[in-house]
Amino acid sequence: MSNVALKTVLTCPECGETSSETMPVDACQWFYECRHCNAVLKPLPGDCCVYCSYGSVPCPPIQSGGGCCDPKAGA
Repeated sequence: MSNVALKTVLTCPECGETSSETMPVDACQWFYECRHCNAVLKPLPGDCCVYCSYGSVPCPPIQSGGGCCDPKAGA
């Protein structure tokens, strides 16, 4: 996991504001509340987490070539 980026910049689709975030290496984040407009972001269809949908880089499990961390994905 040495080449996995842990920092991402989330861009809110509601207001366009950005926020620098550190992603966990062992979990996905399915909800994120925008600090600017308080919109609650959820993953887009086909994405496992908010980082994959709205981040500048996908989540660590996806970057490392692993599967999606959503246990319902692919079901």
